[in-house]
Amino acid sequence: MSATLLANLSRTTDPRTMLRRFLALDAVVTTTNGLVYAAASGPVGRLLGVGSGLLLGLGLFLVAFGAGVGYLATRPEPAALPVKAVIEANLAWAVAGLAALVFWFSPTTAGTFWIPVQAATVAGFAGLQHLALRARG
Repeated sequence: MSATLLANLSRTTDPRTMLRRFLALDAVVTTTNGLVYAAASGPVGRLLGVGSGLLLGLGLFLVAFGAGVGYLATRPEPAALPVKAVIEANLAWAVAGLAALVFWFSPTTAGTFWIPVQAATVAGFAGLQHLALRARG
């Protein structure tokens, strides 16, 4: 991905601001997703074909993870090690979601659509965060 495209996506040329914005976007999406999973685990579980207990646990985890990523995004200069941990966790989440879809879940049509979309979104956050971290130097 070119530096120009990265700057356009983040609406800044400052690598620190790029990183913080991509972390903040990840935090908002992750926390919102977690809140929906936790608050409506029954209906969402039925919609996706995923057990409500599992969805509740995942939702609570996502809220906590999203809060941690949000905190990291508020730092003037997020430290590289925690950012790398977020990137790796996002990649692990994406792989685990796809593996669960193939080997474990028996999702509904909505779940068969949603799970790969969610995995691609999370992998996209990881990619943007990695590029911004590299651009920061």
